[in-house]
Formats: sequence, C-alpha cells, structure tokens
Amino acid sequence: MNQPIGKPSDRFNNEDSNRSSNPHFDDVVGVRLSRRGMLRGGVAATTSAVLGTAALSGCASMGGMANRIDTLGFAPVPRSLADTVIVPAGYKAQVIVALGDPLLPGTAAFKNDGTDIDFDKRSGDHHDGMEWFSLDASGKASATYNSRGLIAMNHEATTDEKLSSFFIHADGGTSTLPRKGDEVDKELMIHGLSVVEVQSQGSSWAYKADSQFNQRVTTMSDAVIMGPARGSPHLVTRFNQDATRSRGTLNNCGTGKTPWGTFASGEENWFGYFSRPANDNDRRGRTDKSVVGLNRYGRAAGAPSRHGWETGGTADRYVRWNNGASAASAREDYRNEMNTFGYIVELDPYDKNQPVHKRTALGRMGHENVTFAIPVAGQPIVAYMGDDARGEYIYKFVSDAKWESQDANPANRLATGSKYLDRGTLFVAKFRDDGAGEWIELSMKNPIVAANPDFEFTSDAEVAIFTRLAADAVGATRMDRPEWGGVNPRNGEIYFTLTNNSNRTVDGEVSTDAANPRFYSDMRGTRQQLGNVNGHILRLAEAKPTDARFKWDIYLFGAEAGADKAMVNLSNLSDANDLSSPDGLVFSPATGICWIQTDDGAYTDQTNSMMLAALPGKLGDGGKRTLAYKRSDGSEKRVDTHIGKPQSEATLKRFLVGPKGAEITGWCETPDGRAIFVNIQHPGENTKMADVRDPGKYESQWPANAGYGAGRRPRSATIVITRNDGGLIGS
Repeated sequence: MNQPIGKPSDRFNNEDSNRSSNPHFDDVVGVRLSRRGMLRGGVAATTSAVLGTAALSGCASMGGMANRIDTLGFAPVPRSLADTVIVPAGYKAQVIVALGDPLLPGTAAFKNDGTDIDFDKRSGDHHDGMEWFSLDASGKASATYNSRGLIAMNHEATTDEKLSSFFIHADGGTSTLPRKGDEVDKELMIHGLSVVEVQSQGSSWAYKADSQFNQRVTTMSDAVIMGPARGSPHLVTRFNQDATRSRGTLNNCGTGKTPWGTFASGEENWFGYFSRPANDNDRRGRTDKSVVGLNRYGRAAGAPSRHGWETGGTADRYVRWNNGASAASAREDYRNEMNTFGYIVELDPYDKNQPVHKRTALGRMGHENVTFAIPVAGQPIVAYMGDDARGEYIYKFVSDAKWESQDANPANRLATGSKYLDRGTLFVAKFRDDGAGEWIELSMKNPIVAANPDFEFTSDAEVAIFTRLAADAVGATRMDRPEWGGVNPRNGEIYFTLTNNSNRTVDGEVSTDAANPRFYSDMRGTRQQLGNVNGHILRLAEAKPTDARFKWDIYLFGAEAGADKAMVNLSNLSDANDLSSPDGLVFSPATGICWIQTDDGAYTDQTNSMMLAALPGKLGDGGKRTLAYKRSDGSEKRVDTHIGKPQSEATLKRFLVGPKGAEITGWCETPDGRAIFVNIQHPGENTKMADVRDPGKYESQWPANAGYGAGRRPRSATIVITRNDGGLIGS
C-alpha cells in the first residue's frame, strides 16, 4: 500500500478503513437479498424505486447574482516558495484574526510563546471553513450589509508531532505517554468553532475583541443530538444516559450556510482522537455490532490516539477519550463516545445562548462540508456532502419538509433547522461508466440496507450512526477523498473536490474507474509518488435536486503544467493555473466565481499551497477520453472517462499563494463581493517539535513576519483581501 500523500498529520487525516469490494449494484441486489431470503418476487420493483426512472434534462439557470463576473480581470500570480501571502497586483491582503487572539472579555493579549492559557476565550487553531453573516449598523441580523458582520469559522486541529500540539506549549510539550493534564486542557480548548465580529474601517478591516456576538465552541461545550439517532442506545454514555446530549465538536473542517441563515460545520477526522485497548474486541465480542462499527470508522483495537488525551488524568474530561468497554454497561463508561462525533453541526451565529445541534439525519462520516441546492418554494431542501477519506463516498440528503420562503428569516433559526434537517432521506452516489449515476437510498425502506449480512440494521437510527456500512451494502462508488462540495449558482450543477488517493491502482482493491480514472507516477524531488497524486474535481448535474439520477463528468484534473497531457495533465494546465490536491471549493454568491483552494503535499517542492479563481462551464462541454494502462499481469486495461473542456487563463487563474507549510482553506465574502476572507491554516507545519524554541529553524514565521502580533511562532489566521480601487474581487 502506498503511503498517504502529504504532511505530518496524515496518519490521522487520511483515514483508510473501507475494505468493501463494492461490486456492481445489480450484483449487490441479488446477493444481498438472496442471502437473507427477502422480498421474493419484489426485486425489480425495489430496484426501480431506488434508482428512479426519470430521464435527465438540462438544469435551469439559477441567476440572482448581484455582480456576476464573466471575465477574470487580474494577472495570475506565479508559483512561490516564499514565506508570505502573494495576491495579484492591485490587491491587498491583511491579517485580521489569528490563533490565540482574545475573543471574550478579560482575556489577556496573546504572547505567542507557549505560555498562553484560556483558549476557550481565544481564537482556536487551524482556521478552516467559514461563513459570513451580516450585521446592520444597529447590530441586527442582515442579509445585505457589507461593512459589518460575523465570521463563523471552524478550528480543525493543531500543528502536532509525537502527540503534542507543540507550538502552543512553551517547551513543545510531552512526546510520550502519559500526557500532562495542563497540556491536554489547552489542546481540548483549541479545537471547535469561533464566531468573530469584524468591521471595515475605511480601507482596512479589524475584528472586534469585545463584541457581544463573539463566542467559542470547544470539545467540552454542550451539544444537542437531533434527528433519527437521538435517544439511540449506540449514543448512550456516562455523560448522557438518555442519548439526547453530548459534549463538544471536533476536527471541524468544511462548512455550509443554510438557507435559513445558520452555520453548518462538518466533523471530519475525529476518529483518531480516541483510544481503544488492545483487548477491547474480546471484551465486547468480536462479532458485536459495536466492533464492526468501530473498525469501519477507523478505530481498531490497540490503535494509538492522535494526542493521548485519555492519559491526561482521571478526570472525566480525559477519560472520555478512552473508547473501550471498561465497565458493565455503556451507562458507566465511554465505549460509545466516538459515536457522538461525525455529524453536521448547526450553530446560530447570532445567538450564543443556544447550544450547537448535531444533525444526525445527514449521516455519520468524515464530513468535509455540506452544500445546499438553491431552495425552491414547495420543494424539499437538498444538501450534498463528501466523506473525506480514501475510498469513501458522496452523499445527498433530501428533507421531508418542503421549503417555505418565510423561513429565510425565521424567528428561531435552530428550530427551523430541525424542521428541514431532522427528517428526510439520505442517499449515496453510484457512478456509471457511461457518465450517468444514481442516488441510492440509505434507509430501512431499502431492503438492500436492511439485508446487509455484515451489519444487521434494525432502525434508521443505526443507518444514521453507521452510515458507511449502509453505503457499503448498496455498492456505492469508492472515491478519491471527497472533500468540499459546491453548487454553481449559474446553473445548479454540483462540484466535488477529490483531493488525491495514494491507494488508487490500475487493478486491485481500489482500481481505476470512470469517475476516478488516473493512476500515475509523480516525483517529489527524488521520491516517487503513485496513485491519483494530484486529485481532480467532479461535476454533477440533475434535472432537479430531488431526482434519483444524475449525469457527471470531471471538470478539472490537478496536474503540474509539464506533466504528460495524454495521461496526467488532461485539463491542459499551464504555469498560470497548474495545481495539485484541490480541497476547498466555494462559489461566490455575488459574482459566480468558483474559488479553488489546495492542501498539497505533492507539488510543494515547487510551490506552496494556493487559491485559484475559475469560471466553470457546464457539464458536457468536453468529451469522452479513454486511458490505457498495463495491469500487473501485463494485460491492457482501458478506462473510459468523461472530462470537461481544456482550461486556459480565460477560465482558470492562480489568485493567491500562501506561506510555507500552509494549507489554503475556508472562504467567505461580503454580500457585494468587494471583500473576501480566506484562511491560512498551519503555516510552518513541517517544523520539528525539537526546534520549537529556535525561531530560526521554523519552517515559517508567518504572520509575525508580515507584521502581525507578538512572538515568531507561526499561527493560523484569517486574512481579508480587497482591491485597491474598491472593485469586485476577481474582475
């Protein structure tokens, strides 16, 4: 097996537990049902209901963009290895809030020397996905105000090596077990969510440290379980024995903004924070449902945890990270604690008095983000999601409730969230070789799910909690790390970044297929990298969002400009727009530009991670392509795929390159499209823990070297980008 492509934390960020063979869907129907003897004589009717019969037609234009841009007017920035943020000529980038900045009253200024505490009152680490929420001059919620607003953002993780989040500890922290309790306490508080008020001040922006709206949600904050999993015995813990509440949110990555004006956050690679004793399978019973679920979600017995938080002491805040069955029942230990993570989490940024709600109807997985189809009165709310791990799946949720336009500005936003997100149907994607695909229902109504011989589902609560196992059962298509999804406001088409996959091969467990067609060698210095090294971006189109069928093609292939155009650089990328490992992807509601961000470990010998601006076309603007490979036995394998039109500077340009070691992630804008906010995550990530006291050995000293803040330790931060002439970004 090839090692994950990327960075020091890849051991946990590239979870790899999917061992399903996932044969053709028609084979799954026959095998699953015959094993259980179900629905004799009823398979044809069931298959028709699952797949649907409607033919796909063209999507209607969405329109509605206030300042639509049809020409990218800036000069592309070059690739760069400099320790700075580079934007086009005529633009300005300014840091406005960074790791450790005070958000709540009584918090001391950040020293940035490892002695700071009270991280539950400061901006957290690894700024990631974020969304903009306007405030008018009087401080009330607004849909249109441009100079004042709230940014709700995720704090995904920490920069760590050998267990410790070393930059936040004076001496780098402990690298062996047990961990010190005071170190763990910092790390528990540095994860989660922030809400930060920002305001323009003439030609610049600043965050408001004393805003009444500022808030933090951490791993210890109150959370409410909503949807079908509420009350499930699989969520019972010592902390909450009726399974209606839990504590905190963890490893929050991408985001979405709901049609009713709340913040939706994805809990992504949470599995690695938990520990399970080596004898735990025997204690539970090796065929017990809980063991099957734990293994499928990447938590094998005896596997080490990311930080060793469970060793910080005997207090409950440490013990909860031990996922072993240590007591007589789930009411007395934390064997189910991991099951309380992995959901879409909803927060009302305007109301800090309400706890976050975990929306279990949208499934449990390594959620990257959630993106919503444009709502239509009288039609269900539709949401799209990716499960960010090698070989995982793409999902869709369709609400039971039909959209009512008055809900765009409700009195109680989280109650409105319950109306649309707690009851509905979850689907998983199956991609066909001919450029078509199906959304397959994941519920007890689908007999294939109910008949799963590997995990006998007994309720929709179990489907919500063990979603991956349900998706395995129906033969969903294994994808190359589905990350951010976005809906094109011009035509309603859905885009998903597939960042990379070092497991992709020509034949074997995860062989090339139409929707994941590339296997190749890419050199990073003297090291060979194999698989789908640079990733790609998938594009889907539906006649309407509730349809069971879709069409697809590959909008963009990541590649180096000089790579083979017959097998690797299939999108004709040049020095102005080549990229590797697309991750963040957001469409501007104001201008329609598609912003693409990278989290790259493959091309970083040539350039730091970047952000590009794109003007996508539409599905079908390219054509069919056949790629020919040699199998391990010497025979030829031909893969037919479907690709978008070649790129040029007119349609795709590099807009930003970040500092050393950083990922570019998270994007939002003011409603007029004249200021955008971007997150610079984990600069200096490849610094060694042993060098934490020597700034001269840091991989990066950003943003201190840009004149922001105390100390020289690198910090994740949010920047705002404006044009010097006040014009639209990207025009």
